[in-house]
Amino acid sequence: MEIMLVEIAERLEAMHRAIEGAIEGLPDEALDWQPGPGMNSLGVLVTHTIGAQRFWIGDVAGGDDSGRDREAEFKANGVNATELIERSRAVLTHSRSVLGGLSPVDLSVVRAVATSGRRVTTTWAILHALEHTALHTGHIEITRQLWDAACDAER
Repeated sequence: MEIMLVEIAERLEAMHRAIEGAIEGLPDEALDWQPGPGMNSLGVLVTHTIGAQRFWIGDVAGGDDSGRDREAEFKANGVNATELIERSRAVLTHSRSVLGGLSPVDLSVVRAVATSGRRVTTTWAILHALEHTALHTGHIEITRQLWDAACDAER
């Protein structure tokens, strides 16, 4: 595998560990809790983050349609931490597989984004997935801190 792809896979793995650390052991109500009106819960953030990664790396870069329903990601409710962690690990495994199967030539191939018709290179799709996952990993960590602070304030 190209060194760049190896390092991207390692960064994604580190972010998935951070996501797991932020939600592991939380009660179900914490995953559906919203820190404020119109703000996303941890369950929504994790569901969307892994859905987007699966889409950009799997669907776009890898040509493996996931049947993603982006709108449904923002309605995630009632999902427990164990299930989210299992999904996260499955997406990471799939992403590693796609990245491992790409050749240097594949990286410059222009691919159509099925949901928008936009055209991007394989490299762009992968880097976008990395950027998007990093952004939402931070949101997940901050939302966990807000949950912890709200719980402390109640005591």
